[in-house]
Amino acid sequence: MTKYLISFPSGEMDLSDGGLQAAADAAHALVREAKAAGVWVFGGGIDESVAPVLVGADGSVTPGTYPQTERIEGGYAVLDLSTRDEAVAWAARMAAACRCRQELRAFMDDPDA
Repeated sequence: MTKYLISFPSGEMDLSDGGLQAAADAAHALVREAKAAGVWVFGGGIDESVAPVLVGADGSVTPGTYPQTERIEGGYAVLDLSTRDEAVAWAARMAAACRCRQELRAFMDDPDA
């Protein structure tokens, strides 16, 4: 089994056909299906009202982000699936629920994780 990250930036959602509540309802229904299927690991949306910070090894906190991650926002799900084809199928269902294309990435295997 491989863990897959399925994600999207919030600004890409097409909410013209029923709004945010309809998208949230569809996404929550899909989360329940993924949990029932035993493939759900973790998921959620980034709270865009909380500013990101960088934390150093000494515990120091600096406001901001790495330049390449400045715009991390939106929703994320991690699913544990047997094949990439399964991951594509779940990502397609999430695209329909969230009303935008989904980015699909695979996590590397880490036997200690």
